[in-house]
Amino acid sequence: MAKSVKDVLALIKQHDIKMVDFKMVDINGQFRHVTIPAENFSEDTMKSGIGFDASNYGYAVVEKSDMVFIPDPSTAVVDPFCTIPTLSMTGNAMIIDSPENRPLAQYPRNIVLAAQQYMKDSGIADTMLILPEFEFYLFDEVGWEVQGNSIGVSLDAEQSYWNSGVEGKGNVVPKQKAYHIAKPFDRAYECRSEMCMLMRDMGIEINYHHPEVAASGQFEIEPQLGEMTKMADATMMIKYIIHNTALKYGKTATFMPKPIYGEAGSGMHVHMQLFKDGEPVFSDDNGYAHLSETAHYFMGGLLKHIASLCALTNPSTNSFKRLVPGFEAPVTVGYATSNRSAVIRIPAYAKSPDKRRFELRNPDATCNPYFCYAAILMAGLDGIKNKIDPHENGWGPYDMNLYHLPEEEKAKLQGLPTSLPEALDALEADHEYLTAGGVFPEELLGNFIKAKREECRELAAIPHPAEFDKYYNL
Repeated sequence: MAKSVKDVLALIKQHDIKMVDFKMVDINGQFRHVTIPAENFSEDTMKSGIGFDASNYGYAVVEKSDMVFIPDPSTAVVDPFCTIPTLSMTGNAMIIDSPENRPLAQYPRNIVLAAQQYMKDSGIADTMLILPEFEFYLFDEVGWEVQGNSIGVSLDAEQSYWNSGVEGKGNVVPKQKAYHIAKPFDRAYECRSEMCMLMRDMGIEINYHHPEVAASGQFEIEPQLGEMTKMADATMMIKYIIHNTALKYGKTATFMPKPIYGEAGSGMHVHMQLFKDGEPVFSDDNGYAHLSETAHYFMGGLLKHIASLCALTNPSTNSFKRLVPGFEAPVTVGYATSNRSAVIRIPAYAKSPDKRRFELRNPDATCNPYFCYAAILMAGLDGIKNKIDPHENGWGPYDMNLYHLPEEEKAKLQGLPTSLPEALDALEADHEYLTAGGVFPEELLGNFIKAKREECRELAAIPHPAEFDKYYNL
């Protein structure tokens, strides 16, 4: 890992690098980039940065929108998808001030760093570890059209059940029966293995990869636990690797939470742990599921603020087509051990004190990971600060299948928002826990809500093909 400009220059020489690529993140959590010839990279580049227009990235700033991007040498990696030898770096956005630049508070990576500092200043912990599970689909073909005379989408995955009657296809997987299925049905094995090897080459350690439930090309890759800022960077790079490796194999990848009607949705379950001075904060041999009182308060904060969190952890209209009863996606605000129908699940297999943790199951990978992880931490810290006990608030533990409860019992349970507008309403009403310590600027949240409301209005105005099925002949 590079630690200085000198180290980056050594990497450039070692790999005969011709171009240096700076990857920046917009408000939606998507990479943008600027590239310079390697011979133009110098110590001054690391100090003065690369100029960019923040307004084009979705950040509405009071200051002038001209900003500078300061690369972080520790993120330097050789980009495997560039034919021309290219070194890639991410970093932080700064406001051009005199005599010194200062962090652009709205920039996603700066928000994660601010949340991390807020945690340290609280004295509760000094490290947060994150483990996101990446579920995604790989399609062999996909196309869509939104025109006045044509609205629709068409996609295909060779192994899908719908190809059982196609001559020469064979080896198809029954609907919802693909979990851990082996070759010859697992058509994307080599593609995923290459993804994982590329991640490892970039310093992202992987636990495993496997086919997921949906028969139409759904898969999962799980990395190892990592420090929150590094895992936010890794999340961006994992998605970058998955998209680009899929393209190499003639496929296309999507992290849409619900791309196929009737098949399982794709989430990004987020496991989390806190440590202080190297000791686990969440472990207690005598607590429920061997979790400490602090861990329960952290869960209480997540559950109290879950509706507003959804605006940041599930920020697409498609997100709420996944968060419906009947699948493994959670819809009930509660916690339990080994229960996938609750929003918070405590894995029973994490038994040693340094492994004990829980996962938030509602997030999906359409989120901006920097906003998502920082918001999760801020909600949890608010729970600890205000001693929000999830059991006393009636949020569990739910050690039963919540989908199979009698209807009168289900009516007593609190549910997640059922739409993005509902989640945005919640964020508008409940965000003081995010702005604590100046971590999330009010300006950013207001701009984010405004942009997402416009997105919702735009999509709500488009006729849906299913509406023709329901209403055309009335």
